[in-house]
Amino acid sequence: MTLAYIRSFSSFTYLNIAQFLGALNDNVYKMLIVFFLIGLEGAENSHTILGSVGALIVLPFLLFSPIAGTLADRYSKRNIIVIAKFFELGVMILGVVGFALESKGLSYATLFLLACHSTLFSPSKYGIVPELIKPDFISKANGLLTSFTYLAIIVGTFFASFITQITHRNYVMAASCCAVFSVIGILASLCIVHTPPSGSSKKVSARILTTTYRALKLAKQIPSLLPAIFGAAFFLFIGAYVQMNIIPFSIESLGLSDIEGGYLFLLTALGIGLGSLLAGKASGGGIELGMVPFAALGIAICSALLSVFDFSLLTVVPLVILLGFFAGFYEVPLDAYIQMASPVQDRGQCLAASSFLSFVGVLCASFSIYFFSSVLHLEASSGFAVIGILTLLITAIYAYLFFAHITHLIAKVMARLHFCTSLYGENHIPQSAALYICTHTAWNDTLLLLGAQKKQMRFFIEKEQAHSKWMKRLYGLLHIESTPLDQPLYQSLKKVKKPTSEKKGDAAHNLQEIKNTLNKGISVCLFITESNMEKEIAKEGYVEAFKAILEETPYPIIPVYIDKGKKDLAIPFLPHLCLKYRVPAVVSFGKIAPKKGAKMEAKTGK
Repeated sequence: MTLAYIRSFSSFTYLNIAQFLGALNDNVYKMLIVFFLIGLEGAENSHTILGSVGALIVLPFLLFSPIAGTLADRYSKRNIIVIAKFFELGVMILGVVGFALESKGLSYATLFLLACHSTLFSPSKYGIVPELIKPDFISKANGLLTSFTYLAIIVGTFFASFITQITHRNYVMAASCCAVFSVIGILASLCIVHTPPSGSSKKVSARILTTTYRALKLAKQIPSLLPAIFGAAFFLFIGAYVQMNIIPFSIESLGLSDIEGGYLFLLTALGIGLGSLLAGKASGGGIELGMVPFAALGIAICSALLSVFDFSLLTVVPLVILLGFFAGFYEVPLDAYIQMASPVQDRGQCLAASSFLSFVGVLCASFSIYFFSSVLHLEASSGFAVIGILTLLITAIYAYLFFAHITHLIAKVMARLHFCTSLYGENHIPQSAALYICTHTAWNDTLLLLGAQKKQMRFFIEKEQAHSKWMKRLYGLLHIESTPLDQPLYQSLKKVKKPTSEKKGDAAHNLQEIKNTLNKGISVCLFITESNMEKEIAKEGYVEAFKAILEETPYPIIPVYIDKGKKDLAIPFLPHLCLKYRVPAVVSFGKIAPKKGAKMEAKTGK
């Protein structure tokens, strides 16, 4: 294999290989430990064994996550990944020795050190993604990363069960394979391109709670970041609970063995992998937090149904796959948003805080397994019912917190169903928040704007006509504010002396709301009702006027032109049937699309 061939793969590919093999080792060795201890202590102690193993894995994340996050901010994330992979190899060699000596203590110590490796690896693994990938591909990259992680869980769980079965529980041979995987992971990590430190000068602190609190306090200042961090923690709670509960569930309800129960979890991991891939593709080039409450509802329903149909393996199999599928859809938008929304110099700290809370969730899952089985004496199937009820509560909370994201997602879907849209001047759409100025002809202009760009958006419109009760409610859902009727919007805003006002709808209140919305990283669209926006801009100088109104804020001001309602069968790749039931529309950013050749340029975004 030549050096040129090795370099032909992207650094993200090598990162994915390295993290895949690390996750593979984590799951193989964890399952080997479980089978090893169940063989020594008996299947009747499976709840206690699984709870203790889960708690031991969590401990390093609780102790060292803030330190790992600070290191990721201060030093090259690529170098930390390489060091972590070498450390992993040493841990796997120790694991071989522990099984060779049949030592419970040494095996537990190896598991603890393996979790320490994962703690060091995690902030750098997620933090390096925005440094290797363009922003438009963050969701897809996270979909791939998550799907490969759960592919590693599938392969690892299967491999641990399979090799334990065919070798008659020869744990030394299985652990030796893990050492080989570590060597391959080292080679993959060395192929990742060097990334510079992010510039942080924070000192490494052993004050775990203080460091985590500061990171969460910072995250609170960024819209939706703190709920995303807690949402990611809940995902790991669900994942850990399902993984630890599935073996007792299989033994008690389905009459399977512990090894066969391990095979059943493969289906959940398979569902997560498929859901993650599809979530990345469904997000397109954006991050769709609006998918999170819908996915949480799916998790709640599947968990509850597992407790109802616990007697039927044929019913349980599709349910665990669906449970994993919804979990994948739940996780990908949260991970992508945490990576992108976290400040660059504090990204490692924010990811470490997320990791800390996530493994608090794993610890809670271990405690829940113990509490439900040993204190409440509930069967494993009843545990799934409790988790379903809890997830339903979480669904309601996130439907409230992410309500704006939900309406944005629904509006984008409606726009794609209602319109055949061609875009012109996409290169004028910034990654950051922006102020868009657009003519307004009908309520569905809002759908076109939401469908044409990837960010959440708020609308301010000159109220040119009365609306029905239901249309007013729709305007409320889409965050549309009305502005004064007596004069054009920019003239009313220009006359504002003080930008603060408590009276909703007047010019001062609207100007303050526009500034606050932009400062939160949310784009704003001002709908102007003049019939010919191009002529008005040339006459009045809209862009310059709004720059003066906003006091030279750093946000770009972009004119938008909408042309819709004229069916044109020459639009490429759109069949006649599609045009018959959907309205063709052209949305132009920055300047009006030329009458000729616009469609070809709309494809390229020029």
